Amino acid sequence: MTKKAIHSDSAPAAIGTYSQAIATGGLVFLSGQIPLDPATMEVVDGDFETRARRVFDNLAAVAAAAGGSLDDVVKLTVFLTDLDNFATVNSVMEDYFQQPYPARAAVGVASLPKGVDVEADAIIALPA
Repeated sequence: MTKKAIHSDSAPAAIGTYSQAIATGGLVFLSGQIPLDPATMEVVDGDFETRARRVFDNLAAVAAAAGGSLDDVVKLTVFLTDLDNFATVNSVMEDYFQQPYPARAAVGVASLPKGVDVEADAIIALPA
């Protein structure tokens, strides 16, 4: 098995011992993204929708660095500290994804890195 680390300066740098993404065998595994501005590495200002959009912008940047896009996402996991934000995530996703939508899980969690309220990771399948 060959693994290739993927990196984009248009997404936040890793804040731990992980890669932004790993490509192997036509699949790319995108690490969880939180609403960090890649230029400042600070959590973006604004409401929950603004933070959710930053998460998807960050995922899109890493997908692009891998040679794909959010259209190539086959599995998405969204982590929320408040499941009352689920409807907002659905609304935001309509601006980032087209049908057929990726398989998805939304998971309620007690806390996330840097005290944020949303994180998402993804798996993309690159065209052969």
